[in-house]
Amino acid sequence: MSRKDPYAALRYPEFRHFVLAQFLFTIAILIQEVAISFYLYELTDDPFSLGLVGLFEAIPYISLALFGGYLADRYDKRNIARISFTAVILTSVFLMWATHPDPETGIAKSGQPTFIYASVFIFGIARGFFSPALNALKPFLVKPEHYANSASWSSQFWQTGVIAGPAAGGFLYAWTGLGGTLLIVIGLLVCSVIFVSLIGKKPLPPHSGDKMLKSLKEGILFVRRNKLLWYSILLDMLTVLFGGVVALLPVFAKDILYVGPEGLGLLRAAPGIGAVITVLATAYFPPTGHAWRNMLLATFFFGLSTLLFALSTNFYLSVIALLLTGSFDSISVVVRSTILQVLPPDNMRGRVASVNGIFVSTSNELGAFESGTAAKLFGTVPSVLLGAGATFAVVGYIFTRSKELFRVRLD
Repeated sequence: MSRKDPYAALRYPEFRHFVLAQFLFTIAILIQEVAISFYLYELTDDPFSLGLVGLFEAIPYISLALFGGYLADRYDKRNIARISFTAVILTSVFLMWATHPDPETGIAKSGQPTFIYASVFIFGIARGFFSPALNALKPFLVKPEHYANSASWSSQFWQTGVIAGPAAGGFLYAWTGLGGTLLIVIGLLVCSVIFVSLIGKKPLPPHSGDKMLKSLKEGILFVRRNKLLWYSILLDMLTVLFGGVVALLPVFAKDILYVGPEGLGLLRAAPGIGAVITVLATAYFPPTGHAWRNMLLATFFFGLSTLLFALSTNFYLSVIALLLTGSFDSISVVVRSTILQVLPPDNMRGRVASVNGIFVSTSNELGAFESGTAAKLFGTVPSVLLGAGATFAVVGYIFTRSKELFRVRLD
């Protein structure tokens, strides 16, 4: 296989199984997330309730991710993923029961938010294990010379799921209700477990035998001492933490743009559409040659796109703005994914992936809580404007601290 082959990673059968499992799991989780978020906002009519969803997922994930990375470096990563996916399936079944429209079968609507938060909390526990396991497994599925290509294709399949999941979630919720939507989610999750099971067992890399706390500290120090890895994670965390708008999209769909659950699905899908177009291009034109320059520029334009979305009152312009946020964010994803495959040694991949996952969760889930809180305090649109301004400030600060990284090439 040629190193310049844009389809190099896809020629590995186990990598194909991996991205298909990732694709189906992503679709399933996002269908469920869109349906539940709109349902929850209909129940509460409070943006803060949407922020609590992020908080209840982040707390268990952040608490367990380092331990999950420790396990991923010492045990069969496939089994960890399969057990965790099974827990997610059971959580969806629990959620389907709790939100059943018949009070004799499910829970009264006044008590359903509590059960929704509980299901999200359980999902956060499962994510603390499957996320580092899957991230640590991916580099073992292709040769090192195809890491960048595998990062592009993995992002491509993931982003395709990010498009299909929310769009399908909005329409399925409108057509079949929450119960029918969750039933489809459970079927997709079962298929993802099957594809993970088709990946062969991988030899475990040797490890030092250090005790758990010392081993975890080793992974944290590795990330902190590598400036390229540290600043790339920090840049992503801070910009999405303050500049993300995804958690507030049910509010925009219902109360600002007046487009209902179908419109919410399209709004949620828009960043993924932009990301898929861009990530497909990165398979042919990798952004890793001038990695740090490209990452900073992409983050700056992510902030501009967020600003445009905050100011828009037109549905189509809002979709375009969100499409642009996904497009620019995907450049950062490809660069950071390549860094995470190139830099860590094999016996530390799980721990490094878990440290990265904690920062990503901080930006996404705690960012959702920050967005919901800010919207409650300042209003929905002002909170997004403040987030865009924070993104520009973060880019400026990290630029002044990392100028030597402009010389780094990952290709």
